[in-house]
Amino acid sequence: MSTRSRIEWTETTWNPTTGCDKVSAGCDNCYALTLAKRLKAMGSAKYQHDGDPRTSGPGFGVAVHADALVAPLRWREPRLVFVNSMSDLFHAKVSVDFIRRVFAVMEATPQHTYQILTKRARRLHRLAGGLAWPPNVWVGVSVENTDTLSRMDDLRSVPAAVRFLSCEPLLGPLPNLDLDGIHWLIVGGESGPHARPVDETWVLGLRDQCVRADVPFFFKQWGGRTPKSGGRELQGRTWDEMPQTNELAGTA
Repeated sequence: MSTRSRIEWTETTWNPTTGCDKVSAGCDNCYALTLAKRLKAMGSAKYQHDGDPRTSGPGFGVAVHADALVAPLRWREPRLVFVNSMSDLFHAKVSVDFIRRVFAVMEATPQHTYQILTKRARRLHRLAGGLAWPPNVWVGVSVENTDTLSRMDDLRSVPAAVRFLSCEPLLGPLPNLDLDGIHWLIVGGESGPHARPVDETWVLGLRDQCVRADVPFFFKQWGGRTPKSGGRELQGRTWDEMPQTNELAGTA
């Protein structure tokens, strides 16, 4: 399975763990769960462990892959790396020891920039003080609707060089966000056969809040039947803003 990614805000995916369980509305149509079922049927070794059918599925049970830890050490050119596109590093079934091993690899490869995204913000908050946070490690939480806003408070406690929000799939308006301590915001509509529609006013509201707060704004997609169905333009232009880490030194 290729590590090169079609996700617009990253370059490479790295999955030292795979599998997950649904925890909130944003998980209802999880692309990774669907992909894991297909990969299991294809015989992919990483996806032979089944998860609880109530919250997970075939090939999507949480599993750790120690052999994958060496992959970034072999990449010669610097990469922007999405950590665990097929899992959640802060899932309760991933041991603290293994999380520390992942962080050790990231610290040992400063030429790469790592992007960790989690829905387990409370465990992130609890463990953050015992982890090394080199400047090449970014961390974000998913905030898909107002029910998940508390994840932002946990994120703000983490001493990462870049703290970001992924509002994807965006399932409702998020007015009056407190963007203090947030360095980047990604927005996207849902894709797939059961995609829930995103309202343009929700997206514009987030963009305008970012502009006022001087927070980089990245609009990934409108979504639809496929990720590319609706394109990426918002009022006639694309928004591909990224954090400038040199400007964030010392702000973590």
